[in-house]
Amino acid sequence: MTSSKHERERDDAKRAVAQLLDDNDCDNVFLYDEYGKRVEFEQVALIPREDDDGEITVYCILKPVERMPGVGDDEALVFAVQEIDDEDAVILVDDDDVVDSIFAEYYELLKCDKDGAE
Repeated sequence: MTSSKHERERDDAKRAVAQLLDDNDCDNVFLYDEYGKRVEFEQVALIPREDDDGEITVYCILKPVERMPGVGDDEALVFAVQEIDDEDAVILVDDDDVVDSIFAEYYELLKCDKDGAE
């Protein structure tokens, strides 16, 4: 990978984290897959969660804008904002229990929103 491509990926990662953490920024975010391909995602939800030690992990549900192998048209993915090498990064969550619990919390939030709007 060339230095300029690496820099662009790092800049996009920083921009994605900033966008996800900004309540007023609902624009699509760009991340890179395991092959270095730039992928556009629609922001669906941001869910902060505190663990037993009081550490907060920010999870985000993102939906690919274009078709992705292994991801249905009506499916979204769960990512976590994590610090790697002193920089924040957006990392795909592959733990099924965590993914299921994040979606359960999201659906509960939707239900509360719907109940509150009526």
